[in-house]
Formats: sequence, C-alpha cells, structure tokens
Amino acid sequence: MASQWHSLISQKVFLAKSLLNQRDRTDSIPEQEACWQGAVELALRSRQLLMVMIARLYQDKQGEPHNLESLKTLLGDDIPEVSELESMALGAGNWWAYFDQLQRYQTRPPSPKKTVSDENIIAVAADYGPERSSEALNRALADMKNFTDVLEERHSEW
Repeated sequence: MASQWHSLISQKVFLAKSLLNQRDRTDSIPEQEACWQGAVELALRSRQLLMVMIARLYQDKQGEPHNLESLKTLLGDDIPEVSELESMALGAGNWWAYFDQLQRYQTRPPSPKKTVSDENIIAVAADYGPERSSEALNRALADMKNFTDVLEERHSEW
C-alpha cells in the first residue's frame, strides 16, 4: 500500500522537475513564472502526500493529514518520522523549512513596494521570500525524494 503512495510522490517530484527544466528553457517571463508556480505547487502537494504515506505506513487508513500538526495528532509523538519532520520544521536550511517558506510565499499576495524619495531613504534589510532559483527547488525536491525513498525502504523491510 505504501509503495502506491511512494509512486505518486515520485511522479509529482518528476513532474515538478520537468516544469523547472521547461522554465529554464523559455525566454517568456509569464511562462517562467507559470512553470515556477506549477513546480512549487507540485512540490507542496508531494510533501502533503508524504504525510499521508507516513499515516498509511502506520496502518491509519482514514486520516489524511494536511500538515505536520495533524500528522502528529493522528499518529502521536513517538513515531520516528514525525520526530524527524518536527526537527526539520524547527531548523533552517533543509527541504522541509524551504517548503514552508515556499508555501507562505505562494499563498500570500506580494508586499506593496514603498516609493523611494530623498526624504525617506533608509537602509533596511527587506525580506524577499525564499530563493526562487530552479537549482534551489531542484535540491529541495531531491532531498525530499531521498527522504521518501529511505522511508519506503525502511518500511518495506518489515
């Protein structure tokens, strides 16, 4: 049963990477943005499906967790995968945290840009959101795919 979920996740990751390749080959700004947003949506869907896969691995046939908190509520605190994902969620510089940034970026309108004049020039650090390069998303997708593969292998040994 879990390998069906593993296959579905693998398919979404493959399609996201295909969109990123297409993004890098086009000169059209709208097409680049469409490919980027499509790849991000597939990545986020893959992450959500990963949580469903984990629930199925632990014999939960009904629950479909939509976030880490609902997965934790469904399965409890003592599941190793939940602990791994929680530690990634609290950290930075990993695929889970990057996907969190992408999700926030993708689901909120852009911040309004302030006009600059001689009277209001002040140097400040601005938050521009997550890195939007194809390489960054490809790395995160590869890391998530690796996590999923290890998870599938770990549970198929039983």
